[in-house]
Amino acid sequence: MKNIYLIILGLAVFTVIGIGLAFASCGECGQANTAAKYSVSGSVAIDAGNKICPVLGDPIDEETKATYEYQGKIYNFCCAGCIGTFKKESQKYADKVSQELESAQTNGAPK
Repeated sequence: MKNIYLIILGLAVFTVIGIGLAFASCGECGQANTAAKYSVSGSVAIDAGNKICPVLGDPIDEETKATYEYQGKIYNFCCAGCIGTFKKESQKYADKVSQELESAQTNGAPK
Protein backbone atom coordinates (compact mmCIF):
# COMPACT_ATOMS: atom_id res chain seq x y z
CA MET A 1 0.00 0.00 0.00
CA LYS A 2 2.89 2.38 0.78
CA ASN A 3 4.29 1.77 -2.68
CA ILE A 4 1.03 2.87 -4.32
CA TYR A 5 1.01 6.10 -2.32
CA LEU A 6 4.62 6.77 -3.26
CA ILE A 7 3.88 6.20 -6.93
CA ILE A 8 0.86 8.55 -6.80
CA LEU A 9 2.91 11.18 -4.97
CA GLY A 10 5.71 10.87 -7.52
CA LEU A 11 3.30 11.29 -10.42
CA ALA A 12 1.74 14.33 -8.76
CA VAL A 13 5.16 15.95 -8.27
CA PHE A 14 6.18 15.33 -11.88
CA THR A 15 2.84 16.70 -13.10
CA VAL A 16 3.30 19.92 -11.13
CA ILE A 17 6.88 20.30 -12.37
CA GLY A 18 5.79 19.69 -15.96
CA ILE A 19 3.03 22.30 -15.75
CA GLY A 20 5.50 24.82 -14.33
CA LEU A 21 7.91 24.21 -17.18
CA ALA A 22 5.16 24.57 -19.75
CA PHE A 23 4.26 28.03 -18.46
CA ALA A 24 7.93 29.06 -18.46
CA SER A 25 8.44 28.45 -22.16
CA CYS A 26 8.27 30.55 -25.28
CA GLY A 27 4.77 30.53 -26.73
CA GLU A 28 5.99 30.27 -30.31
CA CYS A 29 8.94 27.87 -30.32
CA GLY A 30 8.26 26.03 -27.04
CA GLN A 31 11.80 26.46 -25.75
CA ALA A 32 12.24 27.11 -22.05
CA ASN A 33 12.76 30.78 -21.27
CA THR A 34 16.05 31.02 -19.44
CA ALA A 35 18.30 33.95 -18.87
CA ALA A 36 21.02 32.09 -20.74
CA LYS A 37 23.81 34.16 -22.17
CA TYR A 38 25.90 32.88 -25.06
CA SER A 39 29.03 34.74 -26.06
CA VAL A 40 32.48 34.12 -27.39
CA SER A 41 34.93 34.20 -24.51
CA GLY A 42 37.79 36.65 -24.55
CA SER A 43 36.15 39.18 -26.85
CA VAL A 44 34.76 42.57 -25.96
CA ALA A 45 31.29 42.91 -27.40
CA ILE A 46 28.72 45.68 -27.27
CA ASP A 47 24.98 45.32 -26.77
CA ALA A 48 23.19 45.56 -30.11
CA GLY A 49 20.32 47.21 -28.25
CA ASN A 50 17.45 45.35 -29.88
CA LYS A 51 14.19 45.29 -27.93
CA ILE A 52 12.43 42.95 -30.38
CA CYS A 53 13.44 39.32 -30.98
CA PRO A 54 14.83 39.22 -34.56
CA VAL A 55 13.57 35.66 -35.06
CA LEU A 56 9.98 35.79 -33.77
CA GLY A 57 9.39 39.53 -33.61
CA ASP A 58 8.28 39.37 -29.97
CA PRO A 59 9.24 42.02 -27.41
CA ILE A 60 12.24 41.10 -25.26
CA ASP A 61 11.42 40.40 -21.60
CA GLU A 62 14.47 41.51 -19.61
CA GLU A 63 13.88 38.81 -16.99
CA THR A 64 13.83 35.88 -19.42
CA LYS A 65 15.84 37.07 -22.39
CA ALA A 66 18.63 35.08 -23.95
CA THR A 67 21.64 36.67 -25.62
CA TYR A 68 24.12 35.65 -28.28
CA GLU A 69 27.26 37.36 -29.55
CA TYR A 70 27.78 37.72 -33.28
CA GLN A 71 30.50 39.81 -34.92
CA GLY A 72 31.21 41.83 -31.79
CA LYS A 73 27.58 42.60 -30.93
CA ILE A 74 25.36 40.96 -28.33
CA TYR A 75 21.90 40.30 -29.73
CA ASN A 76 18.83 39.82 -27.51
CA PHE A 77 16.22 37.10 -28.01
CA CYS A 78 12.86 36.26 -26.44
CA CYS A 79 14.11 32.76 -25.58
CA ALA A 80 17.12 30.50 -25.96
CA GLY A 81 15.39 28.53 -28.73
CA CYS A 82 15.62 31.48 -31.11
CA ILE A 83 19.41 31.47 -30.95
CA GLY A 84 19.61 28.24 -32.99
CA THR A 85 17.53 29.81 -35.74
CA PHE A 86 19.67 32.96 -35.62
CA LYS A 87 22.85 30.87 -36.02
CA LYS A 88 21.52 29.33 -39.26
CA GLU A 89 21.12 32.75 -40.95
CA SER A 90 22.99 35.13 -38.66
CA GLN A 91 23.50 37.96 -41.13
CA LYS A 92 19.82 37.96 -42.15
CA TYR A 93 18.73 38.42 -38.52
CA ALA A 94 21.52 40.88 -37.72
CA ASP A 95 20.26 43.00 -40.63
CA LYS A 96 16.74 42.78 -39.18
CA VAL A 97 18.04 44.20 -35.90
CA SER A 98 19.79 47.02 -37.76
CA GLN A 99 16.52 47.85 -39.55
CA GLU A 100 14.64 47.80 -36.21
CA LEU A 101 17.10 50.22 -34.63
CA GLU A 102 17.13 52.54 -37.66
CA SER A 103 13.33 52.58 -37.69
CA ALA A 104 13.24 53.40 -33.97
CA GLN A 105 15.62 56.34 -34.53
CA THR A 106 13.64 57.60 -37.52
CA ASN A 107 10.35 57.43 -35.62
CA GLY A 108 11.84 59.13 -32.58
CA ALA A 109 11.31 56.12 -30.34
CA PRO A 110 13.93 55.44 -27.67
CA LYS A 111 16.33 52.61 -28.40
